[in-house]
Amino acid sequence: MNRNPSLTLLGCAIVLALMPAFAHAEDLLQAYQQARASDPVLAQAEATKLATREGIVQARALLLPSLSASYSYSRSHGTSSSSQPFSTSNGFQVLNFTSSNYSYGTTLQGTLSQTLFNFSDWANLKAAHANARSQDATYASAEQDLYLRVATAYFGVLAAQDQLTYSEANAKALKSQFDQAKQRFEVGLAAITDVNTAKAQYDTAVATVISARNALDDAREALTQITGKPARDLKPLREHIPMNAPAPDNLEAWVDMALSNNPALLASEQQVKSASDSVKAAYGAHLPTLSAQLSYTRNPGWADQNSRLGGIGAYHTDSLSRDTAIGVVLSIPIFNGFATQSRVHQAIYNRESAQDVLEQNRRALVRSTRNAFRSVLSGIASVEANKAAVVSSKSSLEATQAGYEVGTQTIVDVLLAQQTLFQSQSAYSQARYTLLLNRLSLAYDGGKLGYTQLQEINALLQ
Repeated sequence: MNRNPSLTLLGCAIVLALMPAFAHAEDLLQAYQQARASDPVLAQAEATKLATREGIVQARALLLPSLSASYSYSRSHGTSSSSQPFSTSNGFQVLNFTSSNYSYGTTLQGTLSQTLFNFSDWANLKAAHANARSQDATYASAEQDLYLRVATAYFGVLAAQDQLTYSEANAKALKSQFDQAKQRFEVGLAAITDVNTAKAQYDTAVATVISARNALDDAREALTQITGKPARDLKPLREHIPMNAPAPDNLEAWVDMALSNNPALLASEQQVKSASDSVKAAYGAHLPTLSAQLSYTRNPGWADQNSRLGGIGAYHTDSLSRDTAIGVVLSIPIFNGFATQSRVHQAIYNRESAQDVLEQNRRALVRSTRNAFRSVLSGIASVEANKAAVVSSKSSLEATQAGYEVGTQTIVDVLLAQQTLFQSQSAYSQARYTLLLNRLSLAYDGGKLGYTQLQEINALLQ
């Protein structure tokens, strides 16, 4: 058979070009890198952190020198007239006086002020630093939370894929049972009830497959929501995963670690410090303030005046004034309509609220850490138990199938054994992913979740 060499080369080139696309499979680290670059939750936490840090600059500005300048220009015009009788040799004569005034002036003023003592401003600066530290800790918590969210979404996809695989296998097996029941009924070896029972189980399995496909699509969308990119073929989890206990293998050690290192709890502690400094700032409004001021004023002016007594008289004047003033201003608050006392009370209530939030977060963290530690230990036993259950379910199904062939077992027994195998496979799959996620959750509560932990989990993928 004759072949066109150019077409053959073109076909090979197309195949080679498409092979990487078909062979590509994302792993957990690649999904995290995509999420790190585009996750809006982490981006929002970073923007909030940067915005909060600007509060330090604004609070410090009140303690630094302040310089202001102003310039004004004015122009005025006026006329006046008067009459006055004069005694002359011919008797009294009334003389009329008329004058016109034109004046122009500019004023240039500069003021330099420096706060010497203001307790409230110093306390507000400390509160701004505490707020910034709180947001830094919140951002660190968001970074660790991203590791956990990516892993949860990634394993959610793998679990949904496993569920779909087991559902399709279960439906295929039930379809074979249904076909076998019909054949046995046709030759008179089974009753019609066996056919109906097998068909009902098969129809239920088909519905389960449809639900599993929808769940897989939703799980992929959940991962896409974090990474910002469509979830492609993901690397699956290996069969064997570590079954070792947490390190350290001590519950109270993990609780102490969480109370010392958990960034979300540290953020709440800094909020309490900020609220305490705000109380001091509110009290400071009762204290006097002291500031120094330096002002300079330059005021050049011009004036024209025309005076007429019978149309005679005119003159022009120029003026220039410079003033420099240096002084210290002491301000003593006396009464402000109870507003200062109200701000103090408000700050105290806010501090108490922050302390209550801290206590709530502390208790929730202790509970979460204890639960995560116990879940890892129970998860190890659960994986081993479900793995053994899968083996037993396969053996039971084979034995039940053989008994049905010789008439010692019914079709119902076979269908139940098949359903048990499906449930065991699903439980085993879920237990493996749950164990890994519980390990990450424990590290998150302890404030130790980072890229290294994600690398260790990623190494377990095929």
